[in-house]
Amino acid sequence: MDKNQLGIQYMQEGKWEDAAKVFMEAIEETPNEPVSYINFGNLLAAVGETERALQFFQKAIELDENAAAAYYSAGNVYYENEQFGEAKSMFETAMKRGLDSSDNFFMLGMSLIALEQPLMALPYFQRCTELNEQDAEGFFQYGLCLANQQYINEAIKQFEKCIEIDQQHADAFYNLGVAYGFQENGEKALEMFEKALQIQPDHLLAGNGKRLIEEAGQ
Repeated sequence: MDKNQLGIQYMQEGKWEDAAKVFMEAIEETPNEPVSYINFGNLLAAVGETERALQFFQKAIELDENAAAAYYSAGNVYYENEQFGEAKSMFETAMKRGLDSSDNFFMLGMSLIALEQPLMALPYFQRCTELNEQDAEGFFQYGLCLANQQYINEAIKQFEKCIEIDQQHADAFYNLGVAYGFQENGEKALEMFEKALQIQPDHLLAGNGKRLIEEAGQ
C-alpha cells in the first residue's frame, strides 16, 4: 500500500497524527505529486485547519492546474466557511477540469442555493441524481428547486424518490404535504404532514401545516 492510501486509511480510522505523518513523508518523497498535497489538505480541513488546508490545495493546483480534486476540496472548505461565491467558483472549475462526480454537482447546486440562485442550481441537482440514484438528499434538493420554480408535479416525483431511499426524511414528507396543499389535495397533504410528525414530533412547519388543514376542514 502506498503512503497516500495508507494515510487515507488512517484518516478513516481517526488516526489523524499517523495520517499526517505518512502524508508528509509522501510529500517529501514526491514533492511534485499533487495528490499528496490534496490528501494532506483534506486532513487539515477535517481537523478544522481550513486556512492551511487551502494552502495545500493551492499548492496542488500550482503543480497541476487540472487537479480537479483540489478544486473540489477547496470548494468544500469555502462552503463550510460560508464563502459561497468562492465555493461555486471552485466547484465549477472542478467540473471544467473533468470531475464528473455526483458530489461535485450536488455541492455546486448547494452553493447556488446559498447564493439564492435556485433556477441555476436545477441542472446540477438533476445531474447529481442521474449519477447517484441513491442520493436521498440530492433528490430532496432537486425537488425543492423544482417547487421553487412552481414545477409542483415534478417536485412531488423527486420528494417521493427521496422517501423511497430514506423513509425517515421528515422534511421530504413535509414538502410533499406543501406540494399537495398547492394542488388543493388536503387529504394527501394532511397525510404527509402527519408522517413528517411521526418521524419528527417537533417539526414545527409540519405541525403548522397539519393545524391549518384541520382548521380549513372544520
